[in-house]
Amino acid sequence: MLADKLTPFINRYNELSNMLSSPDITSDIKRMTALSKEQASIEEIVEKAQAYKNLLKSIEETKMLLGDSEMAEMAKEELKELEPQVEEFEEEIKLLLLPKDPNDDRNIILELRAGAGGDEAAIFVGNLFDAYTRYADLKGWKIELLSTSPSDAGGYKEVIALMSGDKVYSKLKYEGGTHRVQRVPATESQGRVHTSAITVAVMPEVEDVEVQINENDLKIDVMRSSGCGGQSVNTTDSAVRITHLPTGIVVTNQDQKSQHKNKEKAMKVLKARLYDLEMQETLAKDAAARAAQVGTGDRSGRIRTYNYPQNRISDHRINLTLYRLEEIMSGGLFDDIIDPLIADNQAKIIEAAGL
Repeated sequence: MLADKLTPFINRYNELSNMLSSPDITSDIKRMTALSKEQASIEEIVEKAQAYKNLLKSIEETKMLLGDSEMAEMAKEELKELEPQVEEFEEEIKLLLLPKDPNDDRNIILELRAGAGGDEAAIFVGNLFDAYTRYADLKGWKIELLSTSPSDAGGYKEVIALMSGDKVYSKLKYEGGTHRVQRVPATESQGRVHTSAITVAVMPEVEDVEVQINENDLKIDVMRSSGCGGQSVNTTDSAVRITHLPTGIVVTNQDQKSQHKNKEKAMKVLKARLYDLEMQETLAKDAAARAAQVGTGDRSGRIRTYNYPQNRISDHRINLTLYRLEEIMSGGLFDDIIDPLIADNQAKIIEAAGL
């Protein structure tokens, strides 16, 4: 019974309240801070649990009045209001009982790369990045470009950015994978639809203390920055390429005029990639978590198709198709494609947990 699963949370909350009022704890700032954080983390579910139990109690007491000829009619009317609330409370509580993704509150490193399709793929990298940028503006998030590799035809061969704000990772973590675009390129005189593909990676931003890197594991090269067509855009050796020898991960940054700033941004990306690699390895070992994944695991899989002639966007992981591509790419309706992915993942976890 769901109510039985809530009792440990209420008991622990009350236990923490007693501990926090103890003189032994108030004199230990570190211990008091840890206990306060734990109590705050379960406060919402405890409040909802107590309200849910009060509701069940009210329903039980009201049902007892059904045997009273004078009160029966009033009791029936009250039950009509109370009983539908049970399911609403249970759905809300199930979501609160889900294990929290520790990365949900983090900022992200967002990487978009052109794949099959040449110039058209690079142009779509620019299109999709613009869509993410407009969505971020609507959410009040900030975007900082870390590295760009512009394409001669427009758009980017690659763009890497730091996106920061409230719960960015929780919203965009399912964007990782291959995005396919079908449309008529501007250079196509016959009006034929071309198919191109780009890849997106979404990685949590990490603090320095979370990823330890041995300097001896790094090979750092400096070089002249170059722009489109190989033209030199900097007369000093400011571009930086960092190779992490144990994993073979290579990060290059040349956007800043300062070698120090380029190295700093390259290290930020490297740490995110190493943390992401660790996440994927952990997921690969956890069969239950892997089964519940919507699509943060397999980065090579095709996750979405953008069909411009039909104004159609399809997410293949949850068989979702919407004929609002233009509005979604404007950023205003991006939640229409993101929220169903979140809901699907939550439903799978609820089912796996037997809630």
